[in-house]
Amino acid sequence: MRSKGANGVGRFSVEFEVTNSEDLVRAKDGTIPRDKVRRRTISGVVDPGAVTLVLPGTIVKDLGLPELKKMKVKYADGRRAQRSVVEAARVELLGRCDTFSAIVEPKRETALIGAAVLEVLDLLVDCKNQKLIPRDPKGPIYEIE
Repeated sequence: MRSKGANGVGRFSVEFEVTNSEDLVRAKDGTIPRDKVRRRTISGVVDPGAVTLVLPGTIVKDLGLPELKKMKVKYADGRRAQRSVVEAARVELLGRCDTFSAIVEPKRETALIGAAVLEVLDLLVDCKNQKLIPRDPKGPIYEIE
């Protein structure tokens, strides 16, 4: 899928896995069986003009992600709303993973993957070919002082 966001930035879809990271901890310590870890493979729109991770309400409910807080959001078209923010969303994309908080969009059907997620996973956007590429195929490299 190719489209342009209201901010003029090219966007495209990818498939990725999102898991309840609290379930992973419980499976590791033996509290729940590994096959009871809640996870879903979903479609997400990569939008480097967006900031964070946005998940559909149905996915958040299926995964049982805990609510962290409420947050004011502003849409690209200028609308404003208040949305829930959940924690413990483990994202695995192109063999890289980390745990994020996510804004919940009740009526959204696909996820939105913003710049903060791409930065943490050390993935670059290839606008010409509409795909993500690892900055280093051996794994993330973080710049520090």
